[in-house]
Amino acid sequence: MALQSQIWTSQIMKNYYSEASFLKYAQDFSENVNFDIINMADCGFDPAVLINNTTYPIAINDREDTPLSFELDLFETTNTKVSNPEAMEFAYDKMESVIYSHRMSLQAKTGAKAAHAYSPSSHSANTPIIETTGPDNGDGFKRMLVIDILRLKRAYDTLKIPVDKRYLVLEPRHLEDLLVEDLKAFKDITDIVNGKPKRFASFNILEYGENAIYNATTKTKKPFGSVPGASDTYSSFSFSSDEVMKADGTVNVYSREKDPELRATIIGFDKRFLAMPIRNKANGAIISAKVA
Repeated sequence: MALQSQIWTSQIMKNYYSEASFLKYAQDFSENVNFDIINMADCGFDPAVLINNTTYPIAINDREDTPLSFELDLFETTNTKVSNPEAMEFAYDKMESVIYSHRMSLQAKTGAKAAHAYSPSSHSANTPIIETTGPDNGDGFKRMLVIDILRLKRAYDTLKIPVDKRYLVLEPRHLEDLLVEDLKAFKDITDIVNGKPKRFASFNILEYGENAIYNATTKTKKPFGSVPGASDTYSSFSFSSDEVMKADGTVNVYSREKDPELRATIIGFDKRFLAMPIRNKANGAIISAKVA
């Protein structure tokens, strides 16, 4: 009996975005994907709102959208050996034992790619990058303080980002800094309560450990997959849920059934996925400054 690929691929995507995943709070553009290509429009402006207007006709502004087309990135897992996979299709626990490692690997890699994409490339009014100002953490970096988060809040206030749409994804060492500053206040700041993140300083707070690397001197983001160098630093990142997107494409399972040498079936998966800012607005970061 041939492997039932639909059963295996649907299981890969089951609960793929948990409440604790920052990707759960991004705009989902998956419906706009055709043949693993997504077509978007770069919106030119936000329309003005007139209050008690007395001048008519109301001005007409042309909305000039620039068609944008992106191919979804391809993520592939290495293969694993499975004995009697056909029987697993009728036993959830056995199937999950095989799929779990593949799902975790895909989640880790797509999450890291999205965290890098959501982090600003460099500082601007629309993409604020804040440096930490606290004491030495023992590793030559200044600790994150509450005042650093408040400075990021001020930047979001200036951009008029709705407070319920703001998310701050803490790097674990930054969470440690806050716990050092006030253990009682921050001991459960990244908990999910009733399916929602806790709020602090207008941000929904989450935690993630594979955030972008920055050059500590120029405050510019390093390419994805970069190995930290002596002049580099780590970061937390922030975004508005209205201003970032994710898109899921096809998921495939590959198999070489009943391999005569291994006496088993070889299984691997791939998945198409893309995550990026929509307008490069309200994507922020807090980077750890080096101690002079």
